Amino acid sequence: MSRALITGITGQDGSYLAELLLDKGYEVAGVVRRASTESYSRIAHISDRIQFIQADLLDQPSLTAALEASEPDEVYNLAAQSFVPTSWGQPVLTAEFTAVGVTRLLEAIRQVNPGIRFYQASSSEMYGKVRETPQTELTPFHPRSPYGVAKCYGHYITVNYRESYGMHCSSGILFNHESPRRGLEFVTRKVTDGVARIKLGLADELTLGNLDARRDWGFAGDYVDAMWRMLQQPEPDDYVVATGQTQSVEDLVDLAFAEADLDREKHLRIDPELIRPAEVDLLVGDSSKARARLGWEPKVDFEGLVKMMVESDLEHVRGAIGS
Repeated sequence: MSRALITGITGQDGSYLAELLLDKGYEVAGVVRRASTESYSRIAHISDRIQFIQADLLDQPSLTAALEASEPDEVYNLAAQSFVPTSWGQPVLTAEFTAVGVTRLLEAIRQVNPGIRFYQASSSEMYGKVRETPQTELTPFHPRSPYGVAKCYGHYITVNYRESYGMHCSSGILFNHESPRRGLEFVTRKVTDGVARIKLGLADELTLGNLDARRDWGFAGDYVDAMWRMLQQPEPDDYVVATGQTQSVEDLVDLAFAEADLDREKHLRIDPELIRPAEVDLLVGDSSKARARLGWEPKVDFEGLVKMMVESDLEHVRGAIGS
């Protein structure tokens, strides 16, 4: 039986990946930080099948101890300070978690068992001010936020350990991937939760910033399958994971309001204060390499994703009202 250790297991991607690995017969361990506000809601339904280990990307000895306790065949590094706007307010902390934290984990793996296969969660935010469209594995990076800069470091240190020590280290350059488990601070969930609250009479308006930004949005449940496939390959490599389609925030808003049978003109307010200091205007990925080598393809399209999220938030808000 294969064993996997997941950092960030309580997050959106971590929860879907844990489900996938358990379904494949893995023993799954998850790194959790000691925090009074830690939420296990996304993995409550499978928590009895997971070994939880307290460790922190800021503390390398704790990562070494976690590896020794779980003895994994595969490590998936999904933990990060992952909210882009927060990275301007806390740039140094973002660097410690999202950049240097990758080095701490890689070094712990190298010292404990360099044969462990490693997955690094890279991000389309590394492309930033894009040099070409669509973006591939060879497109130069030009990050436009402290988060994007930190992800570039994490990406390249993963490449460095692969090339320097012969370790099986792969990075998935994942474009935006959403789900009903997405945090409320992210624009997709902010929209679908806001629409649900308006529909059920708990709010009257939804306030957003830039509606023109375009993204390549997919379903998180599809994307974790690509992560797993990368670590099953005989040789490590880097892969873009994306749908190849692009939609604007305005498209997202229109679909969500239509799904709830609401008139957006009556409920949408634009606040210029919510626009980022340096916006990333367009991201769209070319996942030809992942499709050809991994046999991966997305199963949920954009319309299906928005419908799934609105329906889930309507159910969630109804439940909250009932309780």
